[in-house]
Amino acid sequence: MRVAMIMRTVRNQPRTTREDLVNDLKTAGTIVTKKTIGNTLRREGLKSCSACKVPLLKKAHIHVRLKFANEHLNDSEDNWVKVLWSDETKMELFGINSTRRVWRRRNAAYDPKNTIPTVKHGGGYIMLWGCFSAKGTGQLYHIKGTMDGAMYRQILGENLLPSARALKMGRGWVFQHDNDPKHTAKATKEWVKKKHIKVLEWPSQSPDLNPIENLWRELKVRVAKRQPRNLNDLEKICKEEWDKIPPEMCVNLVANYKKRLTSL
Repeated sequence: MRVAMIMRTVRNQPRTTREDLVNDLKTAGTIVTKKTIGNTLRREGLKSCSACKVPLLKKAHIHVRLKFANEHLNDSEDNWVKVLWSDETKMELFGINSTRRVWRRRNAAYDPKNTIPTVKHGGGYIMLWGCFSAKGTGQLYHIKGTMDGAMYRQILGENLLPSARALKMGRGWVFQHDNDPKHTAKATKEWVKKKHIKVLEWPSQSPDLNPIENLWRELKVRVAKRQPRNLNDLEKICKEEWDKIPPEMCVNLVANYKKRLTSL
């Protein structure tokens, strides 16, 4: 079997399927099965994985992301334990989005050839705001209507501070949110300052650097298994499953944050 040909094809095009390789080899005069192809790739150190979804980046984004990673690469785990991570997400009624699989080596998840750029889109869904720390999940809030700066500050007042207290964040905790205009508006910055909340400086276009993305994925998998029937059902199930996410998962995400920066 032409192992060199297989490896060259997969190296250049990681999204190549086993069926594609079977057809390529057949054209070249070699008959093999998809199972044989899979076994060969695994022997060569590759495995089939879901392609990681990452933002479509400009050069300026790449620069500030690398700057963030380099500045924080040697931070101790205790620094990340103090962070209360937050984000908004879209929860679709009819399950999680389809995934694409790629053949890659163990530490190559974020190689551009092994990822899928994502863009936001519409559909039957609800929007949620949530937060978590190494101590567990905080409150989950259903965003009703179009969120503006005033609504965002209300969400923080009603959910962020109670979450920090419930999670026993103590003094000196740090708030993480991205650079959405509602988050960086002058009024929001003044509100945060008035509440004496320290904010983590965050690089634009970096959802993959926020470990809450892993929790959103976990939540979507859990919710999809329960098959909500309507949007009210979806909200109820989301809140139930969010509260069921084990604290151990939150601890591990924070403990492994240096690996995320190293991958970047």
